[in-house]
Amino acid sequence: MLGNFSYCNPTKLYFGENALDNLHTELKKYGKNVLLVYGGGSIKKNGLYDAVMAILKDEGKNVAEDPGVMPNPTIHKLYEGVEIARRHNAEFILAVGGGSVIDYSKALCVSVNSGDDDLWEKYFIRFEEPTCETLPVGAILTMAGTGSEMNAGAVITHPEKKLKMGHVFADEKIMPRFSIMNPRYTMSLPKYQMVAGIYDIFNHICEQYFSGADDNTSDYLAEGLMRSVIKSSRDAIQDPQNYEARSNIMWSSTWALNTLISRGKSGDWMVHMLGQSVGGVTNATHGMTLAAVSLPYYRFIMDAGLPKFARFAQTVWNVDPSGKSERELAESGLAAMESWMKELGLVLSLRELGASEASLDDLVNGTVVLGGGYKVLSKDDVRKVFADSL
Repeated sequence: MLGNFSYCNPTKLYFGENALDNLHTELKKYGKNVLLVYGGGSIKKNGLYDAVMAILKDEGKNVAEDPGVMPNPTIHKLYEGVEIARRHNAEFILAVGGGSVIDYSKALCVSVNSGDDDLWEKYFIRFEEPTCETLPVGAILTMAGTGSEMNAGAVITHPEKKLKMGHVFADEKIMPRFSIMNPRYTMSLPKYQMVAGIYDIFNHICEQYFSGADDNTSDYLAEGLMRSVIKSSRDAIQDPQNYEARSNIMWSSTWALNTLISRGKSGDWMVHMLGQSVGGVTNATHGMTLAAVSLPYYRFIMDAGLPKFARFAQTVWNVDPSGKSERELAESGLAAMESWMKELGLVLSLRELGASEASLDDLVNGTVVLGGGYKVLSKDDVRKVFADSL
Protein backbone atom coordinates (compact mmCIF):
# COMPACT_ATOMS: atom_id res chain seq x y z
CA MET A 1 0.00 0.00 0.00
CA LEU A 2 1.24 3.45 -0.90
CA GLY A 3 0.73 6.78 0.82
CA ASN A 4 -0.28 7.81 4.30
CA PHE A 5 -3.77 7.73 5.76
CA SER A 6 -5.82 7.70 8.95
CA TYR A 7 -8.87 5.65 9.76
CA CYS A 8 -11.57 6.30 12.33
CA ASN A 9 -15.21 5.31 12.29
CA PRO A 10 -17.13 6.10 15.47
CA THR A 11 -20.52 4.65 14.44
CA LYS A 12 -21.67 1.82 16.69
CA LEU A 13 -23.59 -0.91 14.88
CA TYR A 14 -26.28 -3.21 16.24
CA PHE A 15 -26.99 -6.02 13.78
CA GLY A 16 -29.54 -8.83 13.73
CA GLU A 17 -33.15 -9.68 14.41
CA ASN A 18 -33.08 -8.27 17.95
CA ALA A 19 -31.09 -5.15 17.09
CA LEU A 20 -33.94 -2.75 17.88
CA ASP A 21 -33.79 -3.73 21.56
CA ASN A 22 -30.61 -1.65 21.79
CA LEU A 23 -32.46 1.57 21.01
CA HIS A 24 -33.35 1.78 24.72
CA THR A 25 -29.67 1.93 25.68
CA GLU A 26 -28.74 4.48 23.02
CA LEU A 27 -31.61 6.89 23.66
CA LYS A 28 -30.55 7.32 27.27
CA LYS A 29 -27.40 9.12 26.02
CA TYR A 30 -29.25 11.99 24.34
CA GLY A 31 -31.60 14.84 25.14
CA LYS A 32 -35.33 14.72 25.74
CA ASN A 33 -36.44 16.38 22.50
CA VAL A 34 -36.19 13.90 19.62
CA LEU A 35 -36.94 14.56 15.96
CA LEU A 36 -38.16 11.37 14.26
CA VAL A 37 -37.40 11.44 10.53
CA TYR A 38 -38.87 8.95 8.07
CA GLY A 39 -40.08 8.60 4.49
CA GLY A 40 -43.37 7.88 2.79
CA GLY A 41 -44.99 5.81 5.50
CA SER A 42 -43.88 2.23 4.84
CA ILE A 43 -42.64 2.00 8.42
CA LYS A 44 -46.25 2.50 9.55
CA LYS A 45 -47.43 -0.38 7.36
CA ASN A 46 -44.80 -2.85 8.57
CA GLY A 47 -45.13 -2.02 12.27
CA LEU A 48 -41.69 -0.48 12.75
CA TYR A 49 -43.12 2.98 13.45
CA ASP A 50 -45.22 1.67 16.35
CA ALA A 51 -42.28 -0.27 17.77
CA VAL A 52 -39.99 2.77 17.64
CA MET A 53 -42.60 5.10 19.10
CA ALA A 54 -43.18 2.68 21.99
CA ILE A 55 -39.47 2.74 22.83
CA LEU A 56 -39.32 6.53 22.57
CA LYS A 57 -42.29 6.76 24.94
CA ASP A 58 -40.74 4.27 27.37
CA GLU A 59 -37.59 6.42 27.46
CA GLY A 60 -39.63 9.55 28.20
CA LYS A 61 -38.77 11.35 24.97
CA ASN A 62 -40.67 14.34 23.63
CA VAL A 63 -41.07 13.48 19.94
CA ALA A 64 -41.71 15.65 16.89
CA GLU A 65 -42.05 14.02 13.48
CA ASP A 66 -40.55 14.97 10.13
CA PRO A 67 -42.18 12.55 7.66
CA GLY A 68 -42.26 12.48 3.89
CA VAL A 69 -38.56 12.37 3.03
CA MET A 70 -38.53 11.50 -0.66
CA PRO A 71 -36.11 9.13 -2.47
CA ASN A 72 -34.04 12.08 -3.72
CA PRO A 73 -34.47 14.53 -0.81
CA THR A 74 -34.68 18.13 -1.96
CA ILE A 75 -33.28 21.38 -0.62
CA HIS A 76 -36.88 22.52 -0.05
CA LYS A 77 -37.55 19.50 2.16
CA LEU A 78 -34.34 20.29 4.06
CA TYR A 79 -35.58 23.80 4.87
CA GLU A 80 -38.90 22.32 5.99
CA GLY A 81 -37.09 19.96 8.33
CA VAL A 82 -34.95 22.77 9.73
CA GLU A 83 -38.11 24.66 10.74
CA ILE A 84 -39.62 21.58 12.41
CA ALA A 85 -36.39 20.89 14.31
CA ARG A 86 -36.06 24.49 15.47
CA ARG A 87 -39.66 24.72 16.67
CA HIS A 88 -39.14 21.50 18.63
CA ASN A 89 -35.75 22.54 20.05
CA ALA A 90 -34.53 19.17 18.81
CA GLU A 91 -31.56 17.70 20.64
CA PHE A 92 -31.33 14.42 18.74
CA ILE A 93 -32.37 13.18 15.27
CA LEU A 94 -33.56 9.59 14.83
CA ALA A 95 -33.62 8.56 11.16
CA VAL A 96 -35.78 5.53 10.34
CA GLY A 97 -35.53 4.49 6.71
CA GLY A 98 -33.12 3.96 3.85
CA GLY A 99 -30.21 5.96 2.58
CA SER A 100 -32.24 8.98 1.53
CA VAL A 101 -33.72 9.38 5.00
CA ILE A 102 -30.32 9.01 6.66
CA ASP A 103 -28.58 11.31 4.15
CA TYR A 104 -31.27 13.92 4.73
CA SER A 105 -30.91 13.59 8.49
CA LYS A 106 -27.17 14.25 8.28
CA ALA A 107 -27.81 17.31 6.12
CA LEU A 108 -30.37 18.39 8.68
CA CYS A 109 -28.00 17.89 11.61
CA VAL A 110 -25.54 20.45 10.18
CA SER A 111 -28.29 22.88 9.13
CA VAL A 112 -30.50 23.35 12.19
CA ASN A 113 -28.06 25.75 13.85
CA SER A 114 -26.72 27.36 10.66
CA GLY A 115 -28.73 30.54 11.15
CA ASP A 116 -29.72 32.29 7.94
CA ASP A 117 -27.04 30.65 5.78
CA ASP A 118 -28.01 29.59 2.27
CA LEU A 119 -27.81 25.85 2.91
CA TRP A 120 -27.50 24.85 -0.74
CA GLU A 121 -24.66 27.26 -1.45
CA LYS A 122 -22.89 26.61 1.85
CA TYR A 123 -22.94 22.84 1.98
CA PHE A 124 -23.57 21.62 -1.58
CA ILE A 125 -21.90 24.20 -3.82
CA ARG A 126 -19.03 25.56 -1.74
CA PHE A 127 -18.83 22.31 0.30
CA GLU A 128 -18.07 24.15 3.53
CA GLU A 129 -17.82 22.37 6.83
CA PRO A 130 -20.24 23.39 9.59
CA THR A 131 -19.02 26.03 12.04
CA CYS A 132 -22.14 25.73 14.19
CA GLU A 133 -23.13 23.10 16.74
CA THR A 134 -24.41 19.95 15.00
CA LEU A 135 -27.09 17.61 16.28
CA PRO A 136 -26.33 13.92 16.92
CA VAL A 137 -28.01 11.45 14.56
CA GLY A 138 -28.99 7.83 15.12
CA ALA A 139 -30.26 5.52 12.38
CA ILE A 140 -32.56 2.53 12.00
CA LEU A 141 -31.88 1.11 8.55
CA THR A 142 -34.69 -0.29 6.39
CA MET A 143 -32.95 -0.56 2.99
CA ALA A 144 -29.47 -1.75 2.10
CA GLY A 145 -27.61 0.22 -0.53
CA THR A 146 -26.16 3.60 0.26
CA GLY A 147 -23.99 2.77 3.27
CA SER A 148 -25.22 6.03 4.78
CA GLU A 149 -25.61 4.32 8.14
CA MET A 150 -21.84 4.40 8.75
CA ASN A 151 -20.47 7.43 6.92
CA ALA A 152 -20.66 11.22 6.87
CA GLY A 153 -22.11 11.67 3.40
CA ALA A 154 -25.29 13.52 2.50
CA VAL A 155 -26.80 13.92 -0.98
CA ILE A 156 -29.40 16.61 -1.67
CA THR A 157 -31.21 17.57 -4.89
CA HIS A 158 -32.11 21.04 -6.14
CA PRO A 159 -34.94 20.29 -8.60
CA GLU A 160 -35.10 23.77 -10.16
CA LYS A 161 -31.38 23.74 -10.91
CA LYS A 162 -31.55 20.07 -12.01
CA LEU A 163 -28.61 19.33 -9.72
CA LYS A 164 -28.01 16.49 -7.28
CA MET A 165 -24.97 17.07 -5.09
CA GLY A 166 -23.25 15.02 -2.42
CA HIS A 167 -21.13 16.31 0.44
CA VAL A 168 -18.99 13.95 2.50
CA PHE A 169 -18.43 15.93 5.66
CA ALA A 170 -15.04 15.82 7.36
CA ASP A 171 -16.31 15.92 10.94
CA GLU A 172 -16.75 12.42 12.38
CA LYS A 173 -19.55 13.73 14.61
CA ILE A 174 -21.78 13.91 11.53
CA MET A 175 -21.65 10.14 11.14
CA PRO A 176 -24.57 8.41 12.85
CA ARG A 177 -23.68 7.81 16.48
CA PHE A 178 -25.29 4.39 16.15
CA SER A 179 -27.11 2.38 13.49
CA ILE A 180 -29.61 -0.42 14.06
CA MET A 181 -29.63 -3.01 11.30
CA ASN A 182 -32.20 -5.78 11.12
CA PRO A 183 -32.16 -7.51 7.71
CA ARG A 184 -35.84 -8.39 8.08
CA TYR A 185 -36.70 -4.70 7.70
CA THR A 186 -35.49 -4.90 4.09
CA MET A 187 -37.66 -7.84 3.05
CA SER A 188 -40.79 -5.86 2.21
CA LEU A 189 -39.01 -3.76 -0.43
CA PRO A 190 -40.23 -4.14 -4.02
CA LYS A 191 -37.78 -5.98 -6.28
CA TYR A 192 -36.96 -2.79 -8.21
CA GLN A 193 -35.78 -1.06 -5.03
CA MET A 194 -33.93 -4.13 -3.80
CA VAL A 195 -31.88 -4.57 -6.97
CA ALA A 196 -31.23 -0.82 -7.23
CA GLY A 197 -29.76 -0.98 -3.74
CA ILE A 198 -27.69 -4.04 -4.61
CA TYR A 199 -26.14 -2.28 -7.57
CA ASP A 200 -25.47 0.83 -5.49
CA ILE A 201 -23.47 -1.40 -3.12
CA PHE A 202 -21.55 -3.03 -5.94
CA ASN A 203 -20.72 0.28 -7.57
CA HIS A 204 -19.54 1.82 -4.31
CA ILE A 205 -16.93 -0.93 -4.23
CA CYS A 206 -16.02 -0.45 -7.90
CA GLU A 207 -15.56 3.29 -7.43
CA GLN A 208 -12.79 2.61 -4.92
CA TYR A 209 -11.37 -0.48 -6.64
CA PHE A 210 -10.78 1.07 -10.07
CA SER A 211 -7.98 3.39 -9.01
CA GLY A 212 -4.31 2.95 -8.24
CA ALA A 213 -1.80 0.41 -9.54
CA ASP A 214 -0.06 -0.71 -6.34
CA ASP A 215 -0.56 -3.98 -4.47
CA ASN A 216 -3.16 -2.75 -2.02
CA THR A 217 -4.88 -4.71 0.76
CA SER A 218 -7.98 -2.59 0.17
CA ASP A 219 -8.35 -4.15 -3.28
CA TYR A 220 -8.37 -7.67 -1.84
CA LEU A 221 -11.07 -6.64 0.63
CA ALA A 222 -13.04 -5.05 -2.21
CA GLU A 223 -12.88 -8.22 -4.30
CA GLY A 224 -14.22 -10.29 -1.42
CA LEU A 225 -17.10 -7.87 -0.90
CA MET A 226 -17.95 -7.90 -4.61
CA ARG A 227 -18.03 -11.70 -4.70
CA SER A 228 -20.30 -11.74 -1.66
CA VAL A 229 -22.69 -9.21 -3.23
CA ILE A 230 -22.87 -11.23 -6.46
CA LYS A 231 -23.61 -14.49 -4.61
CA SER A 232 -26.11 -12.96 -2.18
CA SER A 233 -27.89 -10.98 -4.90
CA ARG A 234 -28.58 -14.17 -6.84
CA ASP A 235 -29.87 -15.88 -3.72
CA ALA A 236 -32.11 -12.91 -2.87
CA ILE A 237 -33.54 -12.77 -6.38
CA GLN A 238 -34.49 -16.43 -6.12
CA ASP A 239 -35.93 -16.01 -2.62
CA PRO A 240 -36.45 -12.45 -1.34
CA GLN A 241 -37.16 -13.85 2.15
CA ASN A 242 -33.75 -15.55 2.38
CA TYR A 243 -32.47 -14.08 5.65
CA GLU A 244 -28.87 -15.15 5.09
CA ALA A 245 -28.75 -13.48 1.68
CA ARG A 246 -30.41 -10.30 2.91
CA SER A 247 -28.13 -10.12 5.94
CA ASN A 248 -25.02 -10.48 3.77
CA ILE A 249 -26.28 -7.77 1.42
CA MET A 250 -26.94 -5.43 4.33
CA TRP A 251 -23.53 -6.07 5.91
CA SER A 252 -21.71 -5.70 2.58
CA SER A 253 -23.51 -2.41 2.00
CA THR A 254 -22.14 -0.98 5.23
CA TRP A 255 -18.55 -2.04 4.59
CA ALA A 256 -18.67 -0.90 0.98
CA LEU A 257 -18.86 2.75 2.02
CA ASN A 258 -17.69 3.20 5.60
CA THR A 259 -14.25 4.33 4.30
CA LEU A 260 -12.44 1.06 5.14
CA ILE A 261 -11.73 -0.06 1.56
CA SER A 262 -10.87 3.47 0.47
CA ARG A 263 -7.71 3.51 2.59
CA GLY A 264 -4.62 3.89 0.45
CA LYS A 265 -6.80 4.51 -2.63
CA SER A 266 -7.43 7.64 -4.68
CA GLY A 267 -10.90 6.47 -5.73
CA ASP A 268 -12.69 7.19 -8.99
CA TRP A 269 -16.35 8.16 -8.22
CA MET A 270 -17.12 9.26 -11.77
CA VAL A 271 -19.97 6.76 -12.12
CA HIS A 272 -21.57 8.48 -9.14
CA MET A 273 -20.95 11.93 -10.61
CA LEU A 274 -22.58 10.83 -13.87
CA GLY A 275 -25.40 9.07 -12.05
CA GLN A 276 -26.09 12.00 -9.76
CA SER A 277 -26.43 14.24 -12.78
CA VAL A 278 -28.97 11.79 -14.21
CA GLY A 279 -30.82 11.87 -10.90
CA GLY A 280 -30.88 15.67 -10.91
CA VAL A 281 -32.39 15.72 -14.41
CA THR A 282 -34.78 12.75 -14.19
CA ASN A 283 -35.37 12.19 -10.44
CA ALA A 284 -34.77 8.49 -11.14
CA THR A 285 -33.83 5.92 -8.48
CA HIS A 286 -30.17 6.33 -7.59
CA GLY A 287 -29.00 2.75 -8.09
CA MET A 288 -30.64 2.61 -11.51
CA THR A 289 -28.92 5.82 -12.64
CA LEU A 290 -25.59 4.20 -11.74
CA ALA A 291 -26.47 1.00 -13.58
CA ALA A 292 -27.41 2.89 -16.74
CA VAL A 293 -24.06 4.69 -17.06
CA SER A 294 -21.62 2.14 -15.59
CA LEU A 295 -20.84 -0.11 -18.54
CA PRO A 296 -20.39 2.72 -21.08
CA TYR A 297 -18.12 4.51 -18.61
CA TYR A 298 -16.01 1.47 -17.76
CA ARG A 299 -15.63 0.53 -21.41
CA PHE A 300 -14.54 4.11 -22.12
CA ILE A 301 -11.79 4.10 -19.47
CA MET A 302 -10.84 0.40 -19.64
CA ASP A 303 -7.68 0.81 -21.69
CA ALA A 304 -6.32 3.36 -19.21
CA GLY A 305 -6.60 0.83 -16.35
CA LEU A 306 -6.28 -2.42 -18.27
CA PRO A 307 -4.37 -4.48 -15.65
CA LYS A 308 -7.03 -3.82 -12.99
CA PHE A 309 -9.91 -4.60 -15.35
CA ALA A 310 -8.19 -7.87 -16.31
CA ARG A 311 -7.71 -8.70 -12.60
CA PHE A 312 -11.39 -7.84 -12.01
CA ALA A 313 -12.38 -10.37 -14.68
CA GLN A 314 -10.38 -13.18 -13.12
CA THR A 315 -10.78 -12.52 -9.43
CA VAL A 316 -14.38 -11.29 -9.25
CA TRP A 317 -16.00 -13.03 -12.24
CA ASN A 318 -13.83 -16.18 -12.49
CA VAL A 319 -13.09 -15.60 -16.18
CA ASP A 320 -10.63 -18.14 -17.56
CA PRO A 321 -7.63 -16.23 -18.95
CA SER A 322 -6.51 -19.06 -21.21
CA GLY A 323 -5.94 -17.88 -24.76
CA LYS A 324 -7.01 -14.31 -24.01
CA SER A 325 -5.00 -11.14 -24.32
CA GLU A 326 -5.14 -8.74 -21.38
CA ARG A 327 -7.65 -6.61 -23.26
CA GLU A 328 -9.83 -9.61 -24.18
CA LEU A 329 -9.77 -10.69 -20.54
CA ALA A 330 -10.84 -7.23 -19.40
CA GLU A 331 -13.66 -7.15 -21.96
CA SER A 332 -14.83 -10.57 -20.80
CA GLY A 333 -15.04 -9.30 -17.23
CA LEU A 334 -17.28 -6.42 -18.22
CA ALA A 335 -19.39 -8.81 -20.32
CA ALA A 336 -19.83 -11.04 -17.24
CA MET A 337 -20.81 -7.99 -15.20
CA GLU A 338 -23.36 -7.02 -17.86
CA SER A 339 -24.88 -10.51 -17.79
CA TRP A 340 -25.25 -10.31 -14.01
CA MET A 341 -26.85 -6.87 -14.27
CA LYS A 342 -29.39 -8.20 -16.77
CA GLU A 343 -30.01 -11.18 -14.49
CA LEU A 344 -30.94 -8.79 -11.69
CA GLY A 345 -33.19 -6.71 -13.93
CA LEU A 346 -31.21 -3.48 -13.68
CA VAL A 347 -31.83 -0.55 -16.01
CA LEU A 348 -29.11 -0.40 -18.67
CA SER A 349 -30.36 2.57 -20.71
CA LEU A 350 -30.96 6.18 -19.75
CA ARG A 351 -34.03 6.20 -22.00
CA GLU A 352 -35.74 3.87 -19.53
CA LEU A 353 -35.20 6.58 -16.89
CA GLY A 354 -36.71 9.36 -19.01
CA ALA A 355 -33.57 10.85 -20.56
CA SER A 356 -33.05 11.48 -24.28
CA GLU A 357 -30.73 13.32 -26.68
CA ALA A 358 -32.51 16.51 -25.61
CA SER A 359 -31.25 15.90 -22.05
CA LEU A 360 -27.56 15.75 -22.96
CA ASP A 361 -26.72 19.41 -22.29
CA ASP A 362 -28.31 19.30 -18.83
CA LEU A 363 -26.62 15.97 -18.07
CA VAL A 364 -23.18 17.23 -19.10
CA ASN A 365 -23.58 20.55 -17.28
CA GLY A 366 -24.69 18.78 -14.09
CA THR A 367 -21.67 16.46 -13.95
CA VAL A 368 -18.77 17.23 -11.62
CA VAL A 369 -15.54 15.86 -13.13
CA LEU A 370 -13.15 14.25 -10.64
CA GLY A 371 -9.56 13.18 -11.08
CA GLY A 372 -8.93 10.12 -8.92
CA GLY A 373 -9.49 7.32 -11.41
CA TYR A 374 -7.62 6.04 -14.45
CA LYS A 375 -8.76 8.80 -16.81
CA VAL A 376 -9.86 12.40 -16.30
CA LEU A 377 -12.84 13.09 -18.54
CA SER A 378 -13.22 16.14 -20.73
CA LYS A 379 -16.66 17.64 -21.35
CA ASP A 380 -16.69 15.86 -24.71
CA ASP A 381 -15.85 12.59 -22.96
CA VAL A 382 -18.74 13.08 -20.54
CA ARG A 383 -21.10 13.73 -23.44
CA LYS A 384 -19.93 10.57 -25.21
CA VAL A 385 -20.48 8.41 -22.12
CA PHE A 386 -23.99 9.80 -21.71
CA ALA A 387 -24.72 9.36 -25.42
CA ASP A 388 -23.53 5.74 -25.21
CA SER A 389 -25.79 5.24 -22.19
CA LEU A 390 -28.98 6.23 -24.00
